[in-house]
Amino acid sequence: MSGRRKVQVSFVIREEKENCHRAGINSLQYDPVLKRLYSAGRDSIIRTWNVANPKEPYLQSMEHHTDWVNDIQLCCGGKNIISASSDTTVKVWNAHKGFCMSTLRTHKDYVKALAYAKDREQVASAGLDKAIFLWDVTTLTALTASNNTVTTSSLNGNKDSIYSLAMNPSGTVIVSGSTEKVLRVWDPRTCAKLMKLKGHTDNVKALVLNRDGTQCLSGSSDGTVRLWSLGQQRCIYTYHPHSEGVWALQPNDTFTQVFSAGRDKNLYLTDLRHADRHTLVCRETAPILKMILTPDQSGLWVATSDSTINHWTLSNRILAGTETQEGPEPIIKDHDIAIRGGPSIKTYTVLNDKRRIVTKDTEENIAVYDVLKACKMEELGKVDFEEAVKERQQTVFVPNWFTVDLKTGMLTIHLGQDENDCLSAWVSARETGLAPDESLEQKVNYGGLLLQALLEYWPRPYNTEDESDMEQGANGSRTGNGNEYFQVPGHTPVIFSEVGGRTLYRLLARDAGGETEGVLLNETVPAWVVDIVVEKKLPKFIKVTFFVLPHSTLGYKTFKRERLIANDFLQIRKVIEHVYDKVMNGGSESGSGGGTPTGERKDREESNSQAEERVELLCNDQVLDPNLDLRTVKHFIWKSMSDLVLHYRPLR
Repeated sequence: MSGRRKVQVSFVIREEKENCHRAGINSLQYDPVLKRLYSAGRDSIIRTWNVANPKEPYLQSMEHHTDWVNDIQLCCGGKNIISASSDTTVKVWNAHKGFCMSTLRTHKDYVKALAYAKDREQVASAGLDKAIFLWDVTTLTALTASNNTVTTSSLNGNKDSIYSLAMNPSGTVIVSGSTEKVLRVWDPRTCAKLMKLKGHTDNVKALVLNRDGTQCLSGSSDGTVRLWSLGQQRCIYTYHPHSEGVWALQPNDTFTQVFSAGRDKNLYLTDLRHADRHTLVCRETAPILKMILTPDQSGLWVATSDSTINHWTLSNRILAGTETQEGPEPIIKDHDIAIRGGPSIKTYTVLNDKRRIVTKDTEENIAVYDVLKACKMEELGKVDFEEAVKERQQTVFVPNWFTVDLKTGMLTIHLGQDENDCLSAWVSARETGLAPDESLEQKVNYGGLLLQALLEYWPRPYNTEDESDMEQGANGSRTGNGNEYFQVPGHTPVIFSEVGGRTLYRLLARDAGGETEGVLLNETVPAWVVDIVVEKKLPKFIKVTFFVLPHSTLGYKTFKRERLIANDFLQIRKVIEHVYDKVMNGGSESGSGGGTPTGERKDREESNSQAEERVELLCNDQVLDPNLDLRTVKHFIWKSMSDLVLHYRPLR
């Protein structure tokens, strides 16, 4: 077990079939032979599209990353994909079958860019850790999930985070762009530094090299495109078609024209031989992150910070530069194919019950999610967000036991960073609807139940031969490690990561019973989670200290200040009963009574019902509802970190 590092458990609430992107698209690759388009999403998923069938283009999803996929490269004649992600990994995929073959964990921070030398089957990766690594693709495709240690050469010298990379097909030159505002150039064959090119005044976000590696184009957040001669080691042209940052470049085969796009949503075609000859080809509805020219140069696939991919058909006249626009309007008014994306969640409120989340997406739709069961409860449509929250809010306080992340456009739930955080929420099984009303009053722990549900199919790491307490599921799979109240959908991605750091392992909840998955889980799951899931050890109750004092209207000059301690979910009703029985002697001034042993239960029930009629509790002079618990009173009424003070007052 991993006891040395703090491990956090997270999961994603999502649909079983995610057939469309839910956030921006960072990269595109095109296979002209199979007519397949590959897209890398900010929703952490790579998708494959059959563009020969634009009405139903979706083919498959490649899911293994846990954060934005920032770049992809199609290699080996279209057989494999290399991907770079903000989860700090580079992954190797079988492009046709869509499965992850291996994961490279060499980078120490977000991996932002890839470059590919087609003739040498070499890939370079770079990112925020300032390092560039060179990979032999043939070696990478021979790796497996368990045997993925590979030595690689690296290029050093970058002073800042790298956002762009380019390599020519023969792999003789590699260029990097960064927040350092300079282009750095190496020979990948020897790892020798060749030059440093200065001129940009902001981050270099896009780079392309010509075939023989003698010229380079760069796009920058400073709004310019620059053409560099590597032989002369200088900028030979600066182009100014854009009003804002340039994030994407796509040259033609002869390197005489370049399509450029970026933050201003405009896509320009520039003649590289004439610095002032720009054609506004088309205009997108969101900032453009990537575009790819089809090999026959008949069209451009364009990806933006929205989740839809558009295709724009190019006429020969546009490419020849004979068709120009009149005024500020683009030549092509509309795209001809759209691969539709879905909305992403943009805002949320966690309700006081710390179980339901109300969300609003980019299409203004409101929905309610159940964190515990990892699913959507209600689709409310286009209603007022604040009203939807207000209608569902309760005066109840449950400790924070998870946090929410919207980075992928879906709800990613991070369970508390350690045992104390994750297991802080004790609730009544009956009052929270987990158990029927007539069931015994039982306290359950939200974090504990959820961990048991997420890892329900995980085989016990110990005593694997003793399965007497395991039941056979309907499909022959073993169950029994879950909880008695609910299950989570099998397609729920479960993620183990270092707290505030890199992902250690990701799997779907239903796959936790697999042999390979079981081995990896045994290595990854922290000991305190094993205690909850496997050993079924209940977490400790959270305690709260408080005082119960006579109200000032009773006129007592002296009284005993006795500090009490109780579970934080104890209801005020129980404190009222304590005051009635112990302080007010059951309503009797002399404190006599008690009853025979056989009559004790009856006496107690009568005493309990009498208590609420005879005495009331106040906090900050507010009369307390007997159904409230101590932590709710402390949070909403006492509003102080100091010991809670309650006052009692007899009811006449």
